[in-house]
Amino acid sequence: MLPPRWRLTTLGECAEFINGRAYSQHELLDAGTPVLRIQNLSGGDKWYYSNLTLPQEKYCEEGDLLYAWSASFGPYIWTGPRSIFHYHIWRVVPRACLDKSFAFHLLAHLTRDLKSSARGIAMLHLTKSGMEATKIAIPPLDEQRRIAAILDQADDLRRKRREALGRVAALNAAQFEAMFGNPISNPRGWTRTAFGDIIEEIASGWSPVCLDRPASDGEWGVLKLSAVTPCEYDEGEQKALPSNTPPKPEIEIRPGDLLFTRKNTRDLVAACALVSQTRQKLMFSDLIYRIRLFSDAPIESAFIHALLTHPMKRKMIQTLAGGSAGSMPNISKEKLRSVEIELPPLSLQRAFAARVAEIDKLKAHHRAHLARLDALFASLQHRAFRGDLSAPSFSRAREKAAAP
Repeated sequence: MLPPRWRLTTLGECAEFINGRAYSQHELLDAGTPVLRIQNLSGGDKWYYSNLTLPQEKYCEEGDLLYAWSASFGPYIWTGPRSIFHYHIWRVVPRACLDKSFAFHLLAHLTRDLKSSARGIAMLHLTKSGMEATKIAIPPLDEQRRIAAILDQADDLRRKRREALGRVAALNAAQFEAMFGNPISNPRGWTRTAFGDIIEEIASGWSPVCLDRPASDGEWGVLKLSAVTPCEYDEGEQKALPSNTPPKPEIEIRPGDLLFTRKNTRDLVAACALVSQTRQKLMFSDLIYRIRLFSDAPIESAFIHALLTHPMKRKMIQTLAGGSAGSMPNISKEKLRSVEIELPPLSLQRAFAARVAEIDKLKAHHRAHLARLDALFASLQHRAFRGDLSAPSFSRAREKAAAP
């Protein structure tokens, strides 16, 4: 039953979904009008440009509502310059019956439900006709604006907490630079050794056919690349191993392991995460190496992780990646073992590790707070689109989420 004043309609009746354009490689240049691709919406800094003159509808402007419909799904409010948007992006133009901010939150809510119903499946794409035919319930414009304003406030709280977490995370890199300097120029003349000299093993992973959901407690799971890509270990990024597939306990992840992405896109390969703690029965995929150091090596795990993820050091390691045209670059074990590693005095490394431990406690606090805000937002989002969202209830929920 619909709430009072709400009506049932479809997305296609409330908004126009305008397709972008596909491009040939020769149309993508190093200068001209930016070509907005899905990677750029999600933070990728590799841009292409074009000198093509296209119909006005193929350009997006700052403030436009966009929707990525392939590989990575969801709505975005574009904040960049005038750009040509790619075929895998729709520009969504709300009609008179639909407020743009409300439409953004509605599309985010629908996307969340789509992903939930797909049980983690990496959907290939959505269709424009299917999106336009999606049934929705909407209230009058004044109610849409009131709902959007509440959701904007809740989302802003999450954004600020993520920004705070990002600033805390940057402290590790700042501490590293202050204590050890740039590892490439090595201004303090630290001794160097081959990475292979301090490594006990580089183990390859395994990529069996898994279920389209995370492993629950007691089940074996296999880490996805996304568990390592941000250079911080995320045990939640994994898929359950089918019960009829025997696990490989010899590649189970343990605290102290370094996980290294051996194969990925050029800008994402050579990510490294340090496993401080982890649930049991997790293995790593074939695209990841597990690195274990000699127990008596003159190296601290926190130091080697910070070294390998230093932007200049990682960029140097990425140059070792090989592969044929059109394939994802891959770093071999032999090349990884050959990387030169700087070795400051162990006492200085331990002092750095102690500072990292303190920073990690602060990060854990911010993550816990962010998790509460995420739960708050999901609850508000669910209630908003069933017509049960009031300003007082948001205020009470916000106070609860902000509690220490």
